[in-house]
Amino acid sequence: MTTAVTLPQLLRRNAETMPDRPALREKDLGIWQPYSWSRYWEEVRDLALGLAAAGFGAGDKLSVIGENRPRLYFAQLAAMSLGGIAVPVYQDAIATELAYVLDHAEISVVVAENQEQVDKILALKERLPHLRLVVYDDPRGLLTYADPILKSFEGVQGAGREFGAAHPGYVETAVEAAGADDLCLFSYTSGTTSRPKGVMLAHANLLIPAEAFAASEGIKGSDEHVAYLPMAWVGNSLFSLALHLRIGFTCNFPEKPETLRRDLREIGPTMALAPPRLWENALTEIMVRAADATRLKRGVFDFFRVVAERAQARLAEGRPVPFGTRLLRALGEVFLYGPVRDQLGLRRARIVYTGGAPLGADTFRFFRAIGINLKQVYGATELSGLCSVQPDREVDPDTVGLMLQGMEVRIEDTGEVLVRSAGVFKGYYKQPDASAEAVTEDGWLRTGDAGFVDRRGHLVIVDRARDVGKLSDGSALAPQFVENKLKFSPYIGEAVVFGDARPFVAAIIAIDAATVGNWAERHNLPYTSFQDLSARPEVRELVGDEIRKCNNGLPPATRIRRFLVLNKEFDADDDEITRTRKIRRRFVAEKYAVIVDAFYDGAPDVEVSAEITYEDGRKAALRSRLSIGDVDDPTPPTAVRARRAAPAPVAAE
Repeated sequence: MTTAVTLPQLLRRNAETMPDRPALREKDLGIWQPYSWSRYWEEVRDLALGLAAAGFGAGDKLSVIGENRPRLYFAQLAAMSLGGIAVPVYQDAIATELAYVLDHAEISVVVAENQEQVDKILALKERLPHLRLVVYDDPRGLLTYADPILKSFEGVQGAGREFGAAHPGYVETAVEAAGADDLCLFSYTSGTTSRPKGVMLAHANLLIPAEAFAASEGIKGSDEHVAYLPMAWVGNSLFSLALHLRIGFTCNFPEKPETLRRDLREIGPTMALAPPRLWENALTEIMVRAADATRLKRGVFDFFRVVAERAQARLAEGRPVPFGTRLLRALGEVFLYGPVRDQLGLRRARIVYTGGAPLGADTFRFFRAIGINLKQVYGATELSGLCSVQPDREVDPDTVGLMLQGMEVRIEDTGEVLVRSAGVFKGYYKQPDASAEAVTEDGWLRTGDAGFVDRRGHLVIVDRARDVGKLSDGSALAPQFVENKLKFSPYIGEAVVFGDARPFVAAIIAIDAATVGNWAERHNLPYTSFQDLSARPEVRELVGDEIRKCNNGLPPATRIRRFLVLNKEFDADDDEITRTRKIRRRFVAEKYAVIVDAFYDGAPDVEVSAEITYEDGRKAALRSRLSIGDVDDPTPPTAVRARRAAPAPVAAE
């Protein structure tokens, strides 16, 4: 065949050049089941034939919904093989989100993992005028369903083999006819400020950054990768489709999310990608287990953690590590670092990445210190996921590294980061005006991020450009930087910081329920629910102590003076965060405006009414009177000084 320039062409090339090598592994019923490259192609071809028999063709859109499963990847590649477009959606999306994306993308075929996802789609059927076929992978619970648009995966493939017998070479001809600039994927944005937008990506958009990344990082066919991230996230498409098909390494699928840690330990991936939230959760788990350990074990943990951080600090500065520290670090490898990496499933990992949002510097340094080669990458959905990475010898928690080969960056006078590369998307589906605003006439993508390039040529991202502000005294404030410092605490799950054009910084805190729950049990503090736990004065004091620790590492002007512990978690179903765990800052500021006003009015408490959304779309109101905490500071702001001198009266109920 000719040079492979599309994803299906790469799959067919791999099936011809290394037919028996393992392409995929899926854990099913406790046993790892391999798929060779030749079988991978056969599965995709048979499904593509079945879709063709059902009328699916060039330009049609197919969506997949569920956890990472080989058949959902077969479905995406089958659609692309026919000149169609794959549109993965988030498996935990509620009905209104799904209805918008599936209708906006004009989806004609949905491939669903199981009964739960099928039920979602069938419930929306009347709102999806283009939908013609729903294909299910797992048949459990579905055998009695009689909807005529519902077909089993095996049934569609069986019809495909019959169609193929009558139309020999049908899929192969379609695959060969495709070009690098043909659209293959719609990746919907997380929608931090508006409804999600359909980012249109061609094969070249995905493959050229994948090639540049592989060359920069030395990705090899012998590498092992675990696909567990949401399929709708462009980072997963880049790694588990484009990079996987281009390089030919093995992609592994865990049995289910609950067994991910065990499955990681069994596979021992050599490369991994995780968003900041997973690193923050892992650190929280490590810190909690250390706190629950015996005094001796806790002492060993604290001692070797300090040793590791001391050594890492010297390495980051390019200074030699003293012999004594090297010796202690070797002991720490036996007693702490190696066992922790093993528990995380990363003992064999030679390169590990974090991306999708900034990771707090303290969290970043911790994992580097215990021997994980953690590096930050930077990109965007509109950049096909990736444009920069940190070189091994220039890893810095404050940067996102150097631009990949063939990619350029420039900083506008406003501080906004602009990027030009072959990965820049083809536009937003059905939104030409938004597409024109996002890309300049000479091809530079406006990322919406504020940043600069340091003296080494590394790109530094400060925050979202629209979120960077100033206090009323002119002091600069990057809310995301402060929030990441706060989330280093194992007791703080999420934080939203305020202060633009205000006299001081304040924060809404959502506690980590599991960690604070364990803390409450250790301190014999009874509680009945998240709402009850978060309202306890002891928890408010705990959070206040954590904020004081955070303040020690912040400039005086940006230290947090007031805070409130929210009576619920920030939830994607309530539009407070995106499915990729990014805070919808403006929405939160509007939703909780009464809290923000109370911060700066000096009020001791505030009545909050928060709307919550259940999985089935029902809504309810959660009403509470919440206390506002003050953080001790030698120079408290005027509003707080006034309140302390003369407490404000509590409004009558």
